[in-house]
Amino acid sequence: MSTPSASIPSNVQRHQVGHHFANAEQEFSSAKLGFWLFLCTELLMFGGLFVGFIYYRTFLAETFLAAHRTLSIPLGTVNTVVLITSSFTMAMAIRCAMVNKQKQMMAFLWVTLLCAGAFMVIKLGFEWPSKFAHHTLPGRYFDLAHAVEAYPFLEGLASPHIFYSLYFMMTGLHGIHVVIGMGLITWLIWRGYKGHFYSGFYTPLEMTGLYWHLVDLIWIFLFPLFYLVG
Repeated sequence: MSTPSASIPSNVQRHQVGHHFANAEQEFSSAKLGFWLFLCTELLMFGGLFVGFIYYRTFLAETFLAAHRTLSIPLGTVNTVVLITSSFTMAMAIRCAMVNKQKQMMAFLWVTLLCAGAFMVIKLGFEWPSKFAHHTLPGRYFDLAHAVEAYPFLEGLASPHIFYSLYFMMTGLHGIHVVIGMGLITWLIWRGYKGHFYSGFYTPLEMTGLYWHLVDLIWIFLFPLFYLVG
């Protein structure tokens, strides 16, 4: 834990170290180690999907190049900026907790939550509806006859449904992680109002911050693969 740069507010609820830990530092280190192990499993899961993308991209290069033109680069770019901003505000919320600036911490948490909400609104409210409208969907739900009406360049391509299967699977799984992150941030805000976080205890903030940075990092790989490279 870092040394506080301001006095601890009188309204905070002092954290009680678990009886099975020698001190707060050991408790924090144990939590961090366990969470990093969890994040490794997340990396393995998404890593497998990225390998699958590269495999099919190798054999269906022409299809992937054409299909990625059906995605909206402006919307993907806005979502990238939104998530990068949320990573910054999440880091600032942790920093504010470390120096006992509760009001600023709460403000940064709210901004992070709003950014996460904006990401999902763009994804579910603007991006995915057009895919449903044009029947550019995964597997057997892909309808070439309807799709070529909006995207004539899909005509004659081999297995375009595979591109959309990977797109919905990977961005959908990422979206689920964003929603889970929103739930965690909401929980942090609730605990923040109760005065649970200060320079002597901010472990939940730190762990959620690690999770949120991983969610953002995964999107940093998804965006160029699907929207820019194809």
